[in-house]
Formats: sequence, C-alpha cells, structure tokens
Amino acid sequence: MKKMIVTVCQIDPRASQIENYIAELKLHIAQNKSDFVLLPEMCFAEWVAAEKTPSATKWATAVDDHNKHIAALSQYGAKAIMGTRPSINSAGSRRNLAYLWTQESNIPAPVHEKYYLPDEEGYYEHTWYDRGEKSFDLCRTLDMRIGVQICTEMWFLEWARHYARSRADILCVPRATPHGSTDKWLAGGRASAVCAGAYNLSSNLWCPPGEKANCGGLSWIIDPEGNVLATTSEHSPFASAEIDLDFARKSKQTYPRYVPE
Repeated sequence: MKKMIVTVCQIDPRASQIENYIAELKLHIAQNKSDFVLLPEMCFAEWVAAEKTPSATKWATAVDDHNKHIAALSQYGAKAIMGTRPSINSAGSRRNLAYLWTQESNIPAPVHEKYYLPDEEGYYEHTWYDRGEKSFDLCRTLDMRIGVQICTEMWFLEWARHYARSRADILCVPRATPHGSTDKWLAGGRASAVCAGAYNLSSNLWCPPGEKANCGGLSWIIDPEGNVLATTSEHSPFASAEIDLDFARKSKQTYPRYVPE
C-alpha cells in the first residue's frame, strides 16, 4: 500500500494575519508529519481581484510578496507543496500560475495557468489577468500523479473525467470562494472526486465576513468515492488525512469511471 499524509488549509491573506497563519501551518505540518500540502489560491498577498479596477502596481506587489514567501517554503517541513501565484510572463501578460515546490529540487516548477476566469463582484479575475493555455496536464511528485484545477475550473467536470483517463491520484483545487457558497463547493468537490476516481484536495482563502475580500474558507480532503475525510473551519484552519494511492488507482476500474465515453 502506498500511503501519504496530505494537508489542506484555509488562510487569511490580509497583511495583518498572513504571518500568524503561516506559523500555525508550519506547526500543524510538523505535528502531522505531512508529506504534501496544498495552499489556497494566490494566498501570499491580499486578494487583488476583489477590486473592480486592475492595477499594474498592485499586481507587481503581489508577485513580489509571493516570490518572497515561496522562497521560504523549505522552512515548512513538508516534502512537497502546491499553490498558485500571480505571475507576469515574458510578453508582459498577467497570469494565475499553479506551481509545485518539492523539497528535493527546492524550486517551484510551473504546472498550469488558470484558464476559466470569472468576472463578477469580488472576483474580477478576467479583468485583472489573462487566461492561460487550455491545458490540463499531470505533474508528479512523491510517486503521485497530480492534476490541478484552479477554483472555477473544478466546475468543468469534463476535466475530472480527463484526469481519470490520465490516471491522476489526486486533484488539487486551490480556491478563493465566498461565504455562503461553501456547501455548494463541497458538493462539487465530491462530484469531482467521483468523476476522476481520485482524491480531491481543496484549500480556500478565508477572511472575516464584511471584509473587501469575500473568502469563506472550508477546505477539504475527499476520497475517490466522494467521502469527506477532513474539512477546515474558522477555528480549525488546518486539516490532514492519510490517503491510499493504491485505492485511487483501483478506483479507475470501478463505477462510474469504467463507463466509456
């Protein structure tokens, strides 16, 4: 059996709170001997897309804040960490980039740029940055095959089926989603896990109700049959569980995954 300890979290990205959350996350990782950690969407700076009018200066500051924190991921104590970061490519295009950091390389490798971008109150993402390529490839670490769908991308369940065909062991869904919608998102995570025959991990941003950034928390770990193994809350912002990679791999041959397209 190939087992792994995975950790999800909800993090308050406000400048007054982020360092406290990081310190507590490091403690949780040490106590639970976490192998793999999923961070929320663009969690190392305040959620810029809450504002309707984009600012090149604020985006650049968010890029710098993420660079600083990502450079310190070796201090967290995990073997591998995934998150997303604001980026600017060589053509000057702003993107939301998923990355995978590993203890072995100590370099955050690019994995996927967010393709499906909402544009509404609190989430003016299509206004703030550009979509990436329509590409949903696997990345690999710790003998795990990992797919990633950034927030809104989870609702395009055809990609969960794609990841089932690609033999993904886990799907990672870093999020920034609002208060009042957490039950809906958890239901979607369960459906995604069943479609993919893979563990579904999601970490969300969290801010108190009434803040400019409407981020509602509730992160989760769900098994390939849609069973919820662990969740977070305001008072328990970190959660870990043991997953069985063999179970995910066998799940590809059971209902409904075996049913042909």
